[in-house]
Amino acid sequence: MKNLFVTICVYNTMPFCLSVRTVLQSPVFTKQPGSIVYPVESMEKSREVVFSCEAQASPPPVYRWKLNGTELNPKSGSHFSLSGGNLRISHLNKDQDAGTYQCLASNAFGTIVSREASLKFAYLENFKTHRRSSVSVREGQGVVLLCGPPPHSGDLEFSWIFNEYPTFVEQDTRRFISQETGNLYIAKVEPSDVGNYTCVITHPVTKSRVQGPLTPLVLRNDGVMGEYEPKIEVQFPDMVHVAKGSTVKLECFALGNPVPSVNWRKVDGVPFPRKVDIRKASAVLEIPYFQQEDAGTYECVAENSRGMNTVKGKLSFYAPPHLIEKPQDVQKLIDDSLAWECKATGKPKPSYRWMKNGENLAPAERVQVSNGALLISRLTLSDTGMYQCVAGNKYGEVYSNAELRVIAVAPDFSHNQLRSQTLVKVGGDMLIECKPKMSPWGVISWRKGSEALQPSQRVSILDNGNLRIWNVSKSDAGPYTCIARNQFGVASSTGSVTVKEPTIITTLPATLDVTVGESVVLPCQVSHDPSLDLTFTWFFNDQLIHFGSHGGFFEKVGGHAAGDIMIRNIQLRHAGKYTCAVQTKVDSLSVAVDLVVRGPPGSPTSIQVEEITDTTVTLSWRPGADNHSPITAYTIQARTPFSLGWQAVSTVPKVVGGQRLTATVIDLSPWVDYEFRVLASNTIGTGEPSKPSKQAKTKGTSPKVTPASVSGGGGSRSELVITWEPVPEEQQNGAGFGYVVAFRPHGATGWMQAAVPSAETSKYIFKNESVQPFSPFQVKVGVYNNEGEGPFGHVTTIYSAEEEPGRAPTRVRAKSLSASQIEVSWKALPWNASKKRVLGYELRYWKRRDKEDTASVQRTVGNQTSTIIQGVRGSTTYYISVRAYNTAGAGPPSATVNVTTKKPPPSQPPGKVMWNTSNSKIILNWEQVKALENESEVTGYKVLYKKNPHSHPNVMETNTTSVELSLPTDEDYIIQIKPFGEGGEGSSSRQITIPRIAGPNAVGSASKVSTLSALSTIALSFTARTSL
Repeated sequence: MKNLFVTICVYNTMPFCLSVRTVLQSPVFTKQPGSIVYPVESMEKSREVVFSCEAQASPPPVYRWKLNGTELNPKSGSHFSLSGGNLRISHLNKDQDAGTYQCLASNAFGTIVSREASLKFAYLENFKTHRRSSVSVREGQGVVLLCGPPPHSGDLEFSWIFNEYPTFVEQDTRRFISQETGNLYIAKVEPSDVGNYTCVITHPVTKSRVQGPLTPLVLRNDGVMGEYEPKIEVQFPDMVHVAKGSTVKLECFALGNPVPSVNWRKVDGVPFPRKVDIRKASAVLEIPYFQQEDAGTYECVAENSRGMNTVKGKLSFYAPPHLIEKPQDVQKLIDDSLAWECKATGKPKPSYRWMKNGENLAPAERVQVSNGALLISRLTLSDTGMYQCVAGNKYGEVYSNAELRVIAVAPDFSHNQLRSQTLVKVGGDMLIECKPKMSPWGVISWRKGSEALQPSQRVSILDNGNLRIWNVSKSDAGPYTCIARNQFGVASSTGSVTVKEPTIITTLPATLDVTVGESVVLPCQVSHDPSLDLTFTWFFNDQLIHFGSHGGFFEKVGGHAAGDIMIRNIQLRHAGKYTCAVQTKVDSLSVAVDLVVRGPPGSPTSIQVEEITDTTVTLSWRPGADNHSPITAYTIQARTPFSLGWQAVSTVPKVVGGQRLTATVIDLSPWVDYEFRVLASNTIGTGEPSKPSKQAKTKGTSPKVTPASVSGGGGSRSELVITWEPVPEEQQNGAGFGYVVAFRPHGATGWMQAAVPSAETSKYIFKNESVQPFSPFQVKVGVYNNEGEGPFGHVTTIYSAEEEPGRAPTRVRAKSLSASQIEVSWKALPWNASKKRVLGYELRYWKRRDKEDTASVQRTVGNQTSTIIQGVRGSTTYYISVRAYNTAGAGPPSATVNVTTKKPPPSQPPGKVMWNTSNSKIILNWEQVKALENESEVTGYKVLYKKNPHSHPNVMETNTTSVELSLPTDEDYIIQIKPFGEGGEGSSSRQITIPRIAGPNAVGSASKVSTLSALSTIALSFTARTSL
């Protein structure tokens, strides 16, 4: 629907035009006719059908109809009549009225044609014959009973009555009714099949049903039919065309004895999708919603014990046309060109035709139709109308409508005014566009100021109306007016031209040479018209430089008339072409600078390892980029699974010059996996290393390194234990690495040897009853591998295993020192000639009510004859035994002694601790602590003082409950008081913080705690015992 201004022009002596707003619409179908199948039996009742057709249009449409391409004339008295756009057909005649109908809707904008709709008549006549001959077969033989349908129109449905209604033949693997022919097929006749058969036909449209004549089936009496291979009687065509989205059914049934089985498969081996249905005991293959991938060759296989038979047929996919690109309504000016595209899918590929106002459009001089495209050049008013693209193949047609409206317009600049201001430089070229809307195209003229502009060598009015001036000078400045004329009117538009001085880059192209890490300024100096703003843009290798990114390397440093940039800390990647582009409103130009960056060489490539020996390899490589500075030397590095990263290696020659591309690496370890890399250097520095070479293993050789830290001793009776540190894998020089352990008693001349074949082993034990306890032996450990034997290490003296002490300590005494300490003493055992040495003593102690096997153990070292057991409980009886020990173990225990610990110390801390100061003295007072009944009596007090919380306190003892101390007046200190008795020290008082004294007198208590400041030495002066 279009809301339009319609211009009505009246031509008499003077043209007069009037614009009127109205709502106009070209025809658009809202309802199109559909195909009709009409039952003939109904003709005697209503004998009338109606084809619907409705279009929306303004002015309202006029309707016409065609039958088989011929226009109908529904005049009075005709059995055709129109009601709106609907076509009513009364008094139907199936011979005259069957065919294809189309509706045409027209108004002032043109005509459109509807899709085709067919009228068909459905009927089913009666059978002509009333009786058929008997069909005589042998038992076991197959038989076909023919239906022979009477004349009809449309699809039919078939069934068979056995003997009398309502007993119908049930289909199974042995019996099948074809819905294509109506015939009844019995694969193998049995005596129960004997009887009368009647074919029943139903028309699904007319709902009529007819029965054929009886067909008797009888058995012959001349024997039973033997077994035979399948014979396919029902088969589908060699080629079946199937529409997209439709359902196809293939029938296949075979006669045979035994009854054949029927199976289906696709010849290309692709399994059937889940949608495929095989019904009626495999005789019907049904494929719903047929798609392109369902097309192909299908095979029916009938098989029994006597043989097999097959039939094949191809399903071909087709699809009626479907529009995917449609032409749209368009409004064009006179002399314009029209290009419409119409595309549709379908199989076979659709063909296209175009219609104008209901009639086929034939190609002409201005009209071209090519594969769905419609092209009309130099449009005229007569080209206005309704166009339809019709895409079709043999399975149908689809229509698409579009309106072409060609209009006439007087010149109009309202939407395309001349540019109000055009800037151009002296010596430049200027183009002023003039694009008025007018139809048909008229005449364009120009003027400068009030004078008409005449073409010259520098001035040209182009065919499209635009004005071009070459080699502009200052005199070309001023106002320019474009005047457009056609038969409907005149219009003009004016713009101004301003001429500016050209911009000139004063910096010459150059090549700059810098070194990595330096900074460089790239110049871009210009002269320009001062009234124009400059814009500088830089490009690096034709890519725009975004200042503020690129890691901060690039910085603008130029002024208003300069675009200089600085590159800081330049890197190799910054080498290349830099372009400075300068732009004003009238011109643009650029200058390029080539930047060469010298730096350390690039990484060498193609590292190859050759000529591998046990300690050397030969390397070769290719040089990387020299980065504009010749390579002076190469460095070779290596790494192994045992090294910490990459290490420099020795080479021959010792210094690898920049011209060499090979070197021999020496002093390598045998039988070790190595990777190598090469670094190149020049006068600027050393470049990045190459990629590592492939891993290469040096050849093996006999080992050269012996185990370190050879030692031994200990073990069980009659054993000689020898230990060492295993040789690292990188020093084993080959596979099959092991150790040779040699040993002999001290003073002997011959060596005993044993091989230890494991490289990780670090101990060897020789056990023999002849080995005396703690006897000296000389030992040495050698090495070997699959390549040969290596050397022995240094000779070391070790001792065989000793025996545990044989005697128990005597004169064991135990004494309680406090509630938590017991002192134990004993008499030491002498060192005797039996090699049963003593390394120390082991004390075992346990409570009276505990078992000895739960005892705690405390050991001493050396010839110590007393020790103190800490952490025991007060008022508790402990049992104690002592035994000597050495590396072989502990000897027999001494006699057990017992001791009862003292009562625990007082648990109550000193209370009511008070302090006061007077004349640089502090007097401390506290309440006497009274021990509880189960606690030891208080015999004195300890006063602890210190400068800060982390320092070690000084200790003073007193048997009174007060103390007087002298101290500097500008010190802080911390004091605690705890009681003690024979059971040990009791609980401490709260920590007292005494601040520095601000005045001559101060008083405090333990509840008043101040923050500790710096303390200096404090002197306590009182009559008491002092312990530091």
